[in-house]
Amino acid sequence: MQNEKDQKFHEGRRDFMKQGSLLAGGMLAAPLFSQANYFSGSAGVIKVALIGCGGRGSGAAVQALSTKENVQLVAMADAFRDRLDGAYDNIKEAMEGKEGRLAVKEENKFVGFDAYKKAIALADVVILTTPPGFRPIHFEEAVKQGKHVFMEKPVATDPAGIKKVLEVAEQAKAKKLNVVVGLQRHYQDSYRELVKRVQDGAIGDILSIQVWWNQGALWVKPRKPEYTEMEYQMRNWYYFNWLCGDHIVEQHIHNIDAGNWFKGGVPVSAVGMGGRSWRNGKEYGEIFDHHYVEYRYADGVVMNAQCRHWKDSTSRVDEEIVGTKGKVIADKAVILDHKGNVVYKFEDKKPRNPYQTEHDELFAAIAKGEFKFQDAKMGAEATHSAIIGRMATYSGQTIPWDKALESGISLQPTKYAFDAAPPVLPDADGLYSYAKPGSVKYFS
Repeated sequence: MQNEKDQKFHEGRRDFMKQGSLLAGGMLAAPLFSQANYFSGSAGVIKVALIGCGGRGSGAAVQALSTKENVQLVAMADAFRDRLDGAYDNIKEAMEGKEGRLAVKEENKFVGFDAYKKAIALADVVILTTPPGFRPIHFEEAVKQGKHVFMEKPVATDPAGIKKVLEVAEQAKAKKLNVVVGLQRHYQDSYRELVKRVQDGAIGDILSIQVWWNQGALWVKPRKPEYTEMEYQMRNWYYFNWLCGDHIVEQHIHNIDAGNWFKGGVPVSAVGMGGRSWRNGKEYGEIFDHHYVEYRYADGVVMNAQCRHWKDSTSRVDEEIVGTKGKVIADKAVILDHKGNVVYKFEDKKPRNPYQTEHDELFAAIAKGEFKFQDAKMGAEATHSAIIGRMATYSGQTIPWDKALESGISLQPTKYAFDAAPPVLPDADGLYSYAKPGSVKYFS
């Protein structure tokens, strides 16, 4: 398990649901705005649609409703009615005393693979929190309909999805639509200050980067007799690459993204190793339980990235950036010289929750009619960094950034329906095939 500090931070959104004291702001009415100011709700209300009603979606919705702006949740969509109902109840409980902000009529609760289109049509801002395999098509629809977007990371699970997100990001920019991606370190004050100091030369030239997301195992949901294969995989989305991208993409993206941010660029290639050491049962689908990747930047600097889900093993979720004059330990928010002396330590007597800050800043910009946030490109670059890491560990090959991006590789099914076949199917024993490094070939 993570240490207590890591646990509190990385489960911040879930914990927030239970902490009424963090529900910031009252029902402050925003001034009236015209269509030119990018939302058109009556009485200045910013209308929100939630697409994807799991725990992450519930938390994001509560945080949106807890900003100081005049925000209402008016529509919800999910593939499953039970998940939608559970999210509605959780949001209602969290918003006790501010029930007016939860304004989802029964007819505006949409279920199914196409439900997102109907919910998006009713809102000024959409929250995209489905499994990430759906993110590119949902993001495309939101921008097509002219909506501001908060979308969780990762933003895709394959190179074809990344290409789509990058294309749509340009469309959002042209339409002056704000887009925030849930890589919340970018909204955490300690990271903002550390990155600024590194960019100003506090540790000299960067020599190497080390990043970690090592922890124990996560949830599994048992198969039920009535499930089709598609429904089973949807409900256990974490273990199937077309939906999740493997945990290097779904979780370790945070640390990989932070490394890119400190470095001020993206890697040109990735090579690595990984596998399944103990998590081999049919319930774990096709993903690995550990990855190690060596990312190389254009100037030769290497970022070593490791993530694993091993029980009873050392846990760490952190980043270290080593320079010619010193190093950053991001989790401790400290800069040290090479003798171990503290050069700088970030301290804040009133720390802000970055999960809340990302919504506070987004909705403040929307209420003011400002075009301020263009996170989609950053989110796509972080996600693609993680994807080439997965491709490297699955194949044993060195994976070039550009070649992977232009490959057109897609993991998505040909049809989204509960009676359709997912991209990967179990064998007669219920086991799913998984990548064997050396036999998987992406490029000749």
